[in-house]
Amino acid sequence: MDGMWYLAVFLSAFAVDSIPLFAPPAWTAMVFLLVKFHLQPWIVLLAGVSGSTLGRYLMSLYIPRFAGLFIKRHKTDELKFLGKKLSENLWQSWLFVFVYSVTPLSTTALFTAAGAAKVKPSHIVPPFFGGKFVSDAVMIFAGFYAATNFQDLVHGSYSPKGIAALAFGCVVVGGFLFLDWRVFLERRKFRFNFKIWK
Repeated sequence: MDGMWYLAVFLSAFAVDSIPLFAPPAWTAMVFLLVKFHLQPWIVLLAGVSGSTLGRYLMSLYIPRFAGLFIKRHKTDELKFLGKKLSENLWQSWLFVFVYSVTPLSTTALFTAAGAAKVKPSHIVPPFFGGKFVSDAVMIFAGFYAATNFQDLVHGSYSPKGIAALAFGCVVVGGFLFLDWRVFLERRKFRFNFKIWK
């Protein structure tokens, strides 16, 4: 029976990351299924990251033809920046894709640039898988501990460990969401942006 839910994790991550439209990050669905059905975190992580990787790769094959429908004009500079980074030698492009994939930045632009520049899958898929594995692991475990400890707090279990785990999970998620990752990647500077919602 659990196998069906792991397949659901894979398919939900694949669905979210195979379309360029705005959608919640795949890790949110992974955390939901993990908590709801009491799944094994590492298997959820492996299934989800595999689904995300396949979805993004397939998106890179078709999105360059339709980029004008999804990507705003002011994103042109970002695509040029990404295309330049992906055109570097293998290890430099791997390092960049890995670091970019660790951040919560949308990888739609990354795979659009890769598709438009006809970058070889070997230059982008392995480091993307590695980066997503790291970032989704952080978000899944932080979200899992925050969710489970929140449930304990709701049911009246006020242990210092539970409160600390909840606070830690919220800080990790907040840091990922509010750090201006584009500024960090382009200028190597830390800047936080708290205006992330319209």
